Amino acid sequence: MRLLYSALWWIGMPLVLLRLWRRGRKEPGYRRHIGERLGFYPPLPGPAARFIWVHAVSVGETRAAEPLIDALLREYPQHAILLTCMTATGRATGEQLFGKHGTRVVQSFLPYDTGFMCGRFLRHFRPEVCILMETEVWPVMIAQCRRHSVPVMLANARLSERSLRRGKRFAALLRPAAEAIACVGAQSEADAARLREFGARHVEVTGSLKFDVQPPAEMVERGQRWKRAIGDRKVLLCASTREGEEQLILDALAGLGKVDWLTVIVPRHPQRFDEVAAMMEARGLSVRRRSQMTDAFDSDEAQVVLGDSMGEMFAYYAACDVAFIGGSLLPLGGQNLIEAFALGKPVLIGPHTFNFQHITEDAVGDGAAARVADAAQLLGTWASLLADPDQASRMAHAAAAFAGQHQGATGRTLALMRPLMGQPALR
Repeated sequence: MRLLYSALWWIGMPLVLLRLWRRGRKEPGYRRHIGERLGFYPPLPGPAARFIWVHAVSVGETRAAEPLIDALLREYPQHAILLTCMTATGRATGEQLFGKHGTRVVQSFLPYDTGFMCGRFLRHFRPEVCILMETEVWPVMIAQCRRHSVPVMLANARLSERSLRRGKRFAALLRPAAEAIACVGAQSEADAARLREFGARHVEVTGSLKFDVQPPAEMVERGQRWKRAIGDRKVLLCASTREGEEQLILDALAGLGKVDWLTVIVPRHPQRFDEVAAMMEARGLSVRRRSQMTDAFDSDEAQVVLGDSMGEMFAYYAACDVAFIGGSLLPLGGQNLIEAFALGKPVLIGPHTFNFQHITEDAVGDGAAARVADAAQLLGTWASLLADPDQASRMAHAAAAFAGQHQGATGRTLALMRPLMGQPALR
């Protein structure tokens, strides 16, 4: 089955590269470092490093890896971190977060999942350990890691019921890969149970690394400056919205006429910024784009602000009064709601949160978040919180408490990986 899988990669490679090149029209980062995706790499800077390899597929996983990578750099000063990703935005996020570490964090794109490319990758970097973030299981790469004696850990792991069902359809290919993973740090008991059912063997619950991400002081202060510039108007943030959701939110907002609050919409994918701006203007809304503002956030005449900037998510959270987390109005599985909790912000979430089901249910149960059925109820619940500041305050306090209660995953993850580094497990 793995040979057939590899053959399909080779057969489809011209289409894969064509799609990569076409995507690069909107995101130029996809046209850079193409050789790395094929297993060809420039010489490493400086003397040969001892690498701990962390793979984070895109932006969310890279941000989640931040506390773990920082801890690894402290714990293993004789090692460097090899950080791989699959998306251009993930690589840009890695540069933003870890560029300060110089050659102690080396970035690369992960090669496509063929034996030739994965083998060249492993021979070039010679990592001592592989840490895959969240749900990344690449059958050929894991087989090549076993061949090259590189132990593999799955960290911050989650597996929804839907993903488990899909995975079982390809059990002949994916189950041997899951069984070859040396250890798994799962986000919750439910994730751990599904991962064991999928074939993972050494599974422990370590919690979510995202609770350990510390909001950068610079971004928090920037958001507070924005809030002061906005003045008395309250701010509803619609964060990480996905295709199809902005239309629903903007239609509901336009139907209300003039309102006395400011709505800020930050699409998850930067290639859609212009598309979402056109939607706003088509509905006759007064729009400002963050990319065209000064740092003073001059939004006085705007009904809606388009958050078309990169690396400022924590600033948006710091500036808002309530955050709606996108990917949840439509059956897309939801997005990370932990960053909003870290700043003590009440959260509204749609009905579709299967990618973050456990955390979302706990947050709703603790009063830190509230579910809404659709865009109309989203704006209605927001209006209710405006009219009841005591309830909004209770949700904000619950959000901060919820974030604090769930910290500590980084230490548990480090303890789990110690045997992979040839060290005794901590008791």
